[in-house]
Amino acid sequence: MRRYLIAGNWKMNNTPSEAKKFAKELVNSIKDVASDVDVMIAPPFTALEGVSEIIKGSIIKLGAQNVNDNEKGAFTGEVSCDMLLDIGVSYAIIGHSERRSIYKENDELINKKILFVLKKGLKPVFCVGELLSEREAGKTNEVVKRQVIEGLKNVTADDMKNLVIAYEPVWAIGTGKVATPEQAEEVHAMIRETVKGLYDASTADNLTIQYGGSVTPDSVDGLMAKPNIDGALVGGASLKVDSFTRIVKFQK
Repeated sequence: MRRYLIAGNWKMNNTPSEAKKFAKELVNSIKDVASDVDVMIAPPFTALEGVSEIIKGSIIKLGAQNVNDNEKGAFTGEVSCDMLLDIGVSYAIIGHSERRSIYKENDELINKKILFVLKKGLKPVFCVGELLSEREAGKTNEVVKRQVIEGLKNVTADDMKNLVIAYEPVWAIGTGKVATPEQAEEVHAMIRETVKGLYDASTADNLTIQYGGSVTPDSVDGLMAKPNIDGALVGGASLKVDSFTRIVKFQK
């Protein structure tokens, strides 16, 4: 039976001191979360080590917002898997729409990152999603299916046990717009069917697929009621302890 994953992507918010204060409050706020829900937060790189110390021994796991696909070397401004592992990071967000659109990361690079972090022992949160123009043109399934297939090239069925897919329609990220539960469920079901075709029914059935895109305390229950939605990748609402706590404690 697959588990739920609620993840907070802080993006470029919170100084190291702010992040530690937030983490302390969050640890206390979500002590009684349901046993089938995993929780992850992804602070900026500068706050990871401090937050790691705060959440040690709690149910909260630590994630990175990005990672380089090389072991080490002359890659100014980049961060390696070993650097992340050394401070207790267990997840890495790969292919977020902001990385794709602003920093021009393509399917090939995203696939390289996925393969590398799996090899190193990190769990990738693999993001896929369509632009507003692509949805309006009726290309949602075509675009998302391509991203899934290209991103999972050479990823084994065994590796899939350590991978999460996050469906985040680009038009709903940071806009306040949220895909309806029905819209999100339709794409999640298509993703699961695509994974079934690439691997097998068991791999698809056990895969955690999150929804991301302006998830709030008001929208989370409707989304999580759908059979193929297994969690949320939360942006702005993860920056307030009370709102993120409510999302973590969603009502099924």
